[in-house]
Amino acid sequence: MNTQKLLNFALEGIDTIGYRLDQMGITGKVNRHNIAAYLAAEQKYLEGEWDSIQARVDRRRSQFEHITHAVETRADALLGPVFDRVNRFRARQ
Repeated sequence: MNTQKLLNFALEGIDTIGYRLDQMGITGKVNRHNIAAYLAAEQKYLEGEWDSIQARVDRRRSQFEHITHAVETRADALLGPVFDRVNRFRARQ
């Protein structure tokens, strides 16, 4: 069974359920259009959540890169003179 047939079968089932519920006077909100609108809204909501997560990850990555750069700079400033003295000591021997 291909995807289109399966989709049509599901939509017909939704229409049937909505029609039966409407006949019983329960609700008129179960139909393919309302379900499609609901799914589209949920998709947009999830896309927004994903974008929010991506923004937080990018922010943390940027903070981490900034911290590692600062640590490397300080390590070079602290260890550079030490390595220079060790190299000068080695050169004398």
